[in-house]
Amino acid sequence: MAFSVPDLPYDFAALEPHIDARTMEIHHDKHHAAYVAKLNAAVAGTPLADVDINDLVADAGAVSNPAIRNNGGGHANHSLFWTVMSGAGGGEPSGDLAAAIDAAFGSFAGFQEKFSAAAANRFGSGWAWLSVDGGGLIVESTPNQDTPLMDGRTPILGIDVWEHAYYLNYQNRRPDYIAAFYNVIDWNSVAARFAAAR
Repeated sequence: MAFSVPDLPYDFAALEPHIDARTMEIHHDKHHAAYVAKLNAAVAGTPLADVDINDLVADAGAVSNPAIRNNGGGHANHSLFWTVMSGAGGGEPSGDLAAAIDAAFGSFAGFQEKFSAAAANRFGSGWAWLSVDGGGLIVESTPNQDTPLMDGRTPILGIDVWEHAYYLNYQNRRPDYIAAFYNVIDWNSVAARFAAAR
């Protein structure tokens, strides 16, 4: 069973003006599709072709293969990324997730400060994450297409800071893209991931 690119749960233009339709189209249909094609080539004819993507990238033996690490990570990361955004997103979380954010970072503003810094200060290409570590939350950053799953943590929110995620609209203004991202976060989706991870 080959891996496949999941459909976007919304139209390419749904996140405008914060993330433009052309960027979404290229990002989903070209970049994510390339990771999946290369991952399928790397696992073809092996038992790894039938493993859940999140289990695959959490397997230290599997990700010792650079093709699986890079392309499997790219597939896992983007599959999460599309689902934690929405045209009706923004605002702040509520309930258990909000309480956990307050416990970990002091306030939602404290979380935003740490998350924005992790995204802005990631040198080169990579991601910033809100992850479940044990019972609590941490903000972290990973290079390239690495994922917290590789280190035993569960990402519940991620922002892609590879230039392909924002360059058409924001050029070299990564902080502007990060600020805009808060307007499209689907906190209901993040909260569901938080509940599942606990």
